[in-house]
Amino acid sequence: MFLHRLGAGLPLITITLWLQSAGVAALIAWVRRALGRDTRKIGTLRSAALVVRLAVAVVVLHALEILLWAGFYRWRCLPSWDSAVYFSASSYSTLGCSDVSLPSSWRPLAPLESVIGVLMCGISVSLLFAIVTRLIDREAQFSRK
Repeated sequence: MFLHRLGAGLPLITITLWLQSAGVAALIAWVRRALGRDTRKIGTLRSAALVVRLAVAVVVLHALEILLWAGFYRWRCLPSWDSAVYFSASSYSTLGCSDVSLPSSWRPLAPLESVIGVLMCGISVSLLFAIVTRLIDREAQFSRK
């Protein structure tokens, strides 16, 4: 029974990975379009606006992933959307919560969601870091001219 319940996490993990990968690919394409044709210096304010928009998009992407897990918890484990979203956000962020818990047979999913949440946040941070690095390099390139 334990492996059967743990096996339910595999589709959730797979869908989360696909969602994150598709979101990151879309964001990379968007940033390339935003920067690709622009041959002049982009400027501090425009760079900051780009990073803010990118960060908001990443937060929305993580919210969709949390809702994916919350949907499963609501369907199979928890009585309300409030508790499902709260539990999922707490698990995804590794914060944890003591006032809502899964039924004992579904508890192995919480640490799985925490591990996948850390991994997805790491991917998002690396994306933000790569784009900020590219913006800094771009500014340095145009400063030398």
